[in-house]
Amino acid sequence: MVADSLSGMSDENRSWLKLLMDNPASDDTLLDGLHLYLDRQAEARLLNTLKLQKCGEWLGNEAPARLQMRLMEAAKASQHAAHAAFREGLVASGGLERAYPKANI
Repeated sequence: MVADSLSGMSDENRSWLKLLMDNPASDDTLLDGLHLYLDRQAEARLLNTLKLQKCGEWLGNEAPARLQMRLMEAAKASQHAAHAAFREGLVASGGLERAYPKANI
């Protein structure tokens, strides 16, 4: 269900995913769905990097701080172009930097 919602990214899918991200008990479900989504995109005949970047950017902007590190780990799980495009979107969102700001030393 999560992988299908990430593929569609309609307004109702986004609302459902936001609700899912608000519940810490469903973090594993969300991440399992994300891995499935990235695996499906990696196996697709045509790689839509713009869609993957937009998905990564949206997740990076919307996900709470507790998920930012795990999202980046999922993006770095493979060196396939699908994971790289998703990772570019995550980096562009700046979510990881907002969740873990640099220390003032």
